[in-house]
Amino acid sequence: MKTPPSSRPRRPATAPPAERLLRVEPARARAALARIASRLPALTGDPLQVAFRPSLWARRGRLVEPGKGLEVHAAAFLRRRRILLEQALLPHPDELARILVHELFHFVWVRLGNPARRSWEALLREEIRQGAHGELGYSAEGRKRALRPWDFARRSRRWREYACESFCDTAAWRLARAGRHEEFTLARPAALRRARWFERLLARAPLPV
Repeated sequence: MKTPPSSRPRRPATAPPAERLLRVEPARARAALARIASRLPALTGDPLQVAFRPSLWARRGRLVEPGKGLEVHAAAFLRRRRILLEQALLPHPDELARILVHELFHFVWVRLGNPARRSWEALLREEIRQGAHGELGYSAEGRKRALRPWDFARRSRRWREYACESFCDTAAWRLARAGRHEEFTLARPAALRRARWFERLLARAPLPV
């Protein structure tokens, strides 16, 4: 697998630690998130606001009133540079880490550059060509099951959304150190190929968010 190309020259990893990039509310959540942030590569960009809510419900990509959509654990607002997390995650640091890293890498994905995104898509196409089943998170797996043959050739919205979610789920699997998890169903050879791709990406840190 070729090294994922970059749309910009590589820079030294001089960005501040990730915990300095995350502005966390309330204060009692900062210790838990600081431990998670220490696992992350160097990141660069404006601060991200991270807050907690008693519950989060979403419908068609938007948060809605409780009971009017599907209950979700987290939501990322790319333009507002904000992440909302469900309060119920606080007593579960491993799951909190996995979900926070997933949401954080949505910001990485949109700033990754087309060459690197196309490299990731090529890896996914090869997986599917080889018949690799499963995924590294329900978010990606649901979108993978919804794909149709023409989505690959056309790079349809369904395909692009799947590529994004698989990228974020893989980042969470690789960085959050969740160990075994019911959502990790991707065949081991395919998972290892993704891990190698991410090692090359992380070597280019700091990553823009």
